Amino acid sequence: MSSRIGSTVLGHPRIGPRRELKRALEGYWASRSTEAELREVARSLRAGTWRELAAAGLDSVPGNTFSYYDQVLDTAATFGAVPRRFAELGLGPLDTYFAMARGVESTPPLEMTKWFDTNYHYLVPEIGPGTTFSLADRTAVEDYREAAADGVGTRPVVVGPLTFLLLSKSAEDAPKSFRPLDKLDELVQRYAELLTELHDAGAGWVQLDEPAFAADRTPEELELLRGAYRTLSQLDRRPDILVATYFGDPGDALPTLASTDVEGIAVDLVSNASTVDSLARVDGLRSKTLVSGLVDGRNVWRTDLDAALGTAAALLEVAGEVAVSTSCSLLHVPYDVDAEANLDPHVRPWLAFAKQKAAEVVTLGRALREGRDSVADELAAARNAVQDRRSSERLRDNRVRGRLDALSADSYRRSPYDARRAAQRRTLDLPPLPTTTIGSFPQTPDVRKARAALRNGSIDQAAYDQRMLEEISRVIALQEALGLDVLVHGEPERNDMVQYFAEHLDGFVSTENGWVQSYGSRCVRPPILFGDVSRPEPITTRWAERAQRLTEKPVKGMLTGPITILAWSFVRDDQPLGETAAQVALAIRDEVRDLEAAGIRVIQVDEPALRELLPLRAEQHEDYLDWAVGSFRLATSGVADRTQVHTHLCYSEFGEVIDAIVALDADVTSIEAARSRMEVLDDLNAVGFGRGVGPGVYDIHSPRVPSTEEIEGLLAAALRSVPAERLWVNPDCGLKTRGYAEVEPALRSMVEAAARMRADLA
Repeated sequence: MSSRIGSTVLGHPRIGPRRELKRALEGYWASRSTEAELREVARSLRAGTWRELAAAGLDSVPGNTFSYYDQVLDTAATFGAVPRRFAELGLGPLDTYFAMARGVESTPPLEMTKWFDTNYHYLVPEIGPGTTFSLADRTAVEDYREAAADGVGTRPVVVGPLTFLLLSKSAEDAPKSFRPLDKLDELVQRYAELLTELHDAGAGWVQLDEPAFAADRTPEELELLRGAYRTLSQLDRRPDILVATYFGDPGDALPTLASTDVEGIAVDLVSNASTVDSLARVDGLRSKTLVSGLVDGRNVWRTDLDAALGTAAALLEVAGEVAVSTSCSLLHVPYDVDAEANLDPHVRPWLAFAKQKAAEVVTLGRALREGRDSVADELAAARNAVQDRRSSERLRDNRVRGRLDALSADSYRRSPYDARRAAQRRTLDLPPLPTTTIGSFPQTPDVRKARAALRNGSIDQAAYDQRMLEEISRVIALQEALGLDVLVHGEPERNDMVQYFAEHLDGFVSTENGWVQSYGSRCVRPPILFGDVSRPEPITTRWAERAQRLTEKPVKGMLTGPITILAWSFVRDDQPLGETAAQVALAIRDEVRDLEAAGIRVIQVDEPALRELLPLRAEQHEDYLDWAVGSFRLATSGVADRTQVHTHLCYSEFGEVIDAIVALDADVTSIEAARSRMEVLDDLNAVGFGRGVGPGVYDIHSPRVPSTEEIEGLLAAALRSVPAERLWVNPDCGLKTRGYAEVEPALRSMVEAAARMRADLA
């Protein structure tokens, strides 16, 4: 091996400590800045990351971890996997890249879905028999040279060829028998070219990420993995190869990789404790560098360094060299706990963000090389923090636990659907193809200014509430003018669909600067769920009630479901996730019942993350889906038959959880479908889904405004799968991130399309 890896991390946040990339991207998209200005911001962020990680004491610094939008999209651009509809736009390379991510007026974007079981989204490449791979973009090489010129030697990181193709979809014109994996041999040759160029540039190591092998894989796919890395490892001129698996136990992929001549394998030792035991049974690791992922890259709790060090020491008998790392890229956590000025002082010592996790890795690396005494103070501080958290009285609320113990089977079920449907017809009296939206409306500059003014004390709560009520009145009037059938209050008072609830529930704390990239310029601040959860008082009822007074049409009460609150938070790891989900569900149940008591006839409980938390291994699916479905039903089963319960699902491929969607027993399920051209409806039909369904007809993540004719085409496709009496018409997600200039014409097109379709049906 040419060099040791030592202590490292598998990746790093890239949006910027103060969301510099977000602002630069949005300025460029709005034509307020130039491409050169955007590239200068990107260069500064890359250089800052390299210098920070090197200064932290890491032995190996990951490179090529920056992205303007998404690392899978970057890989598609690197190897020339640009669908013809984008290549024919005649745009420059960067604008072609953004067209693939966001679409342009004439061209829809690539599909977007969740990156394994995280809250990060990736763009789905489209691969067909006619896709010709080439080394079309050399950013990975340029990135390495740029870092070297700054005095930092990096380890370039690239999505591996198997994971890239396994996450791709077949191009629309591909034969049914075609699979993206059919192009593997050609793609591997292009990877070989990239590795050779990285070697010639001076790179000692390259990291190829293969997280797809933490999921169930077929014997054929494992053999393809073996063949690809045998080919790459036999190149004459290449860096040493580190294959990184993460998000779970790599299972049979580990001995498969160990049988090749790659120099290193990275393994996630946080997500599945049993992985440690399996390592000793893998032949071939004695000649490898084992990069042990001992620091959690996905959650914010400080590492038990004593336990992690014990694991690392035991692995010295298993591998030729043991390096210490994070379990996965630090892309999934905020930058720095020290940036939080007002964090709960009781909870703060329990936390580690990206900067602190890099320091934990360095501490473990030193302890492994030089002994515990070399880092005695750091180990003692970590030990005290871990013990303080474990013994804290703030973790338990016996009243909450007593309520859960008192629940019965009836707490999880409603009347049969047909009885509910009959009662709701009498209550709601809706037309065929009823139109609605998925909750949030654009957050105007005035709304954001009012929120900032409340935070800095320049207005009081009463003045803020009045401004929110004025915005609600505006939104209700707009929806009535457009002709929507079921209205929403628009959620101007909410900063985020999860954070807002967390701020009103006991057992959570929120951050001020704990931003995490979700996709592109979209960032979220996941709240931190540290203890037992309860709802001290109603959260949304007053807003929904005031909105309902403004109209005779039904106004939906809008809530976030328990699974999504968990998935989009940093959650305590000291008890089973299902127990925590039940506590959150009980709090949401209280809110649902209060909305009904206030006269709200339609209540939507969003669960876009239902598929997201599905374990990567099939053997764990049943247990997860059992408690996930149970938590939703606990949250929604306390209302009368006449109250219509909606849910909303988005951002994921839902085929694997179709039975669970049925089991949720919602009266109406709206689901993201515009980018996939209604494909999800076939999955619903296959299991006999017989309830209301609203496949999204407006892709709100694209700046494109759909025409009435385009929406009619989508509705016509939907009507081939769903009877008109069960079909709803809505966007595929909330409208918060768009502007009114885009939203109003799109909703008008949606209402007009529904009206035309009703006339055709009549």
